Amino acid sequence: MIRLSRTRMVVGLAVCVVLCAVAILVAPFVGKPWIDPWRALGQDGVEARILALRLPRAVAAAIAGAGLATAGTTLQALVRNPLADPYTLGIAGGASLGAVLTIQVGLAVVAPLAAFIGAAAAAALVYRFARVGRSLPPATLLLAGVTVSLMCSAFIMVIQAFADWTESYKMARWFMGGLDATTFDKVLPSACAMPLGLGLMFAVARDLNALSANEDTAASVGVSVLRATSLAYGGAAIAIAAAVALAGPVGFVGLLVPHVLRALLGPDHRLLLPASAFAGGAFVVACDVLARTLVYPRALPVGVITALMGGPFFLILLVRSRRGTGVWG
Repeated sequence: MIRLSRTRMVVGLAVCVVLCAVAILVAPFVGKPWIDPWRALGQDGVEARILALRLPRAVAAAIAGAGLATAGTTLQALVRNPLADPYTLGIAGGASLGAVLTIQVGLAVVAPLAAFIGAAAAAALVYRFARVGRSLPPATLLLAGVTVSLMCSAFIMVIQAFADWTESYKMARWFMGGLDATTFDKVLPSACAMPLGLGLMFAVARDLNALSANEDTAASVGVSVLRATSLAYGGAAIAIAAAVALAGPVGFVGLLVPHVLRALLGPDHRLLLPASAFAGGAFVVACDVLARTLVYPRALPVGVITALMGGPFFLILLVRSRRGTGVWG
């Protein structure tokens, strides 16, 4: 285990913050067409208008990435499973069901709001079924999450079976995750909700270190297990709901980023959680730049890029685990 020192805490977090800030500032100028920063900032021309379209997209990508990566880190600690992510516990499934319902009834314009409500409802349902007395057992939480996720998937398939071609296409595009036509008006609701979710998770960062071992160990060092797990799960649910409502179900961020940071920075959640927020934001911003430049003039959904990067990563992780050199510790 890598011991957390003050130097490691400061340096590791500073690097992640700088990466995220640079990604947000540089991304709007990168791509096709390329933008000259001085011309874009100095006049009200074509480049200025392109910048006005790309900047909120970069901010949205950073917000979504921060929420998904931090939630993935938190859920992996709660259920003590390296493969737990925002989609394992049914929260993203609830968001998808909410969005699909609005598309089916012709109200696609409110799909982000419906996704947020669906995610919150799924999270509450999982919590209700997973809680046993004054505890939230990891195995029960995982089982309840998988069950709710499968139920949401079943309802989504029923809705798709009755959808016409136009509605089916809109649903398929939404499932890929994307940041097309993003404006600051669309970013604002998620930007307001995300700090609450992140704050709840950061507040129990020290407790998550003990919970990563087991509940008995956590209780023996004075952790209020139900309070800590409830706050962590609630924060993760809010962050996932805000991220999915903004960018759709972007996959692999909550798996890939925590694993890489855990290998580089160690397992201490006092550093791992804030580092995941900034590194996750930088990662999704970079993926979004690739999404809109690789096949220009067309644009890929950002979820396609994250999936293409996440798949090979976990094949490598599997090989390393078989050799006894995995990154989960």
